[in-house]
Amino acid sequence: MAKLLEITGKAISGEWGQDDDTGTGIPVLRTTNFTNEGFVNYKNVVTRSISKKNIAEKYLRHGDVIIEKSGGSDKQPVGRVIFFEGEENKYLFNNFTGLLRVQNPEEWLPKYVFYALYAYYRNGGTRAFENRTTGLHNLQVDNYVKSVDIPKLSYRKQQHICETLDHVRAAVAYREQQLTKLDELVKARFVEMFGDPISNTKRWDVIELGNLTGIGSSKRIFEKEYVSEGIPFYRTKEIVELSKGNPISTELYITEKRFLEIKEQYGVPQKGDLLISAVGTIGVIWIVDEKNDFYFKDGNLIRVDSSDRFNSTYMKTLLESLIAEYKKQMSSGTAYSALTISGLMKMKIYEVPLPLQNQFAAFVAEVDKSKLFVGSAAAHKPFDIGFFSQKHCATPCKRGIISSKHMIFH
Repeated sequence: MAKLLEITGKAISGEWGQDDDTGTGIPVLRTTNFTNEGFVNYKNVVTRSISKKNIAEKYLRHGDVIIEKSGGSDKQPVGRVIFFEGEENKYLFNNFTGLLRVQNPEEWLPKYVFYALYAYYRNGGTRAFENRTTGLHNLQVDNYVKSVDIPKLSYRKQQHICETLDHVRAAVAYREQQLTKLDELVKARFVEMFGDPISNTKRWDVIELGNLTGIGSSKRIFEKEYVSEGIPFYRTKEIVELSKGNPISTELYITEKRFLEIKEQYGVPQKGDLLISAVGTIGVIWIVDEKNDFYFKDGNLIRVDSSDRFNSTYMKTLLESLIAEYKKQMSSGTAYSALTISGLMKMKIYEVPLPLQNQFAAFVAEVDKSKLFVGSAAAHKPFDIGFFSQKHCATPCKRGIISSKHMIFH
C-alpha cells in the first residue's frame, strides 16, 4: 500500500475568479460537470475572468483526477472524482474542487489511481472525511490525501486493470446510449401519433386533468410511525428507482395495521395509478404495477388515479412533456420548489380516442422489451466495486477486489 499523498502530493486548490463580461474567459469545470460514473460532462461549462498569474500549473492535463471538495448530501457523500481526458492547458477547475496529479506516472498509472479513488468513494470511504457548514458537505481534503491507501501493484498489473475496466466502461456507456435512443424513439412515436404535446398540432379536444380523474397525495405518516419492517414506505428516491426499472432497497416501513387503517379509510395506490415526484427530482413518473402492498410519502409524491377514460402509459408520456414545460414556465430563470396538486389539476390533457392510446401503449411495451434486453447487459457496471480493505473504508470491503465479480488482483 502507498498513501495517496506519496503519489499525488497535496491537492491543488481550484480557481473561480470574476464574472466573464467579455466572453473571452477561461473555461472552468464545476461539480455540475461531474458525472457519477467518473466522466466529465462538458455541457454548461462556464467561462470566468481569472488572472493568469500563478495558474500555469492549474490548467488541466490528460490524466488529472479532479475531486469534489464541497457538495454532496445526506444521500450522496461528497468526494466524487472524475478523470480528465480532454484538451490540455484549456480548462481550470473551481474552488469547490481540487486537483490530484500523479507525480511519477512511470510508477503510478494515473487512470489506475482514478479507479482506486472511484472505488473508494463508491464503498463509502469519503464519509469518514466529511464535515458540514451552512448545509454543505465538505471533504477534509488534507486528511483524505494523508490517509487513503492505494494498493501498490506492478505497472503491468495497473495497465491490465485499467484496460479491463475501460472495456467494461465503454460497453456500459454504449448500452446506456442505446437506452437513451429507445427513449427518444418513444417520444418520436408519440409526436407522430398525437402531435406536439405542448402546442397540440393535431387540434385534439382538451380537458383539464382534474376533470378527468382524481389527483391527490397521501395520508401523512409521522416519523414516530416508521418501523424496521412491515409495509414498504416509498419516497421520491424509491419512485425514481422504480421508474428506471431498478431494484430498490426500501429503508422505511409502516406497520401492516396502520396500512390497513389507511386503506380502509382513505384508499391506497392501485395498479395503473401514476405516482409523480413533486419535490427534489420533479416530474419523475412511475406507473404502479406492484402486486405487493406499499404506501407513499405525502408532499413528496402526487397520485393520479387510473381511469377507464385513458391508458396509463399514454398519460405518463403526455404528462412527462407537460410537466417539463410546466417546470420551464415556473422557473423563470430561478429554482422552482415543487410540483403542486393544483398545477397538475389544471394541466390540459388531449382527449385522444382510447383505441389510439392503447395502440401507442402496445408500441411502448415492445420498446420496453428491447430496453430490458439492453439494460440487462448494462446492469453490471464496472464501478460497483469493493476496492479497499483498509481501516478508512466506511463500509465492509473485500480485500483485493476491484470489480464486483470479475477482477481480483493482489
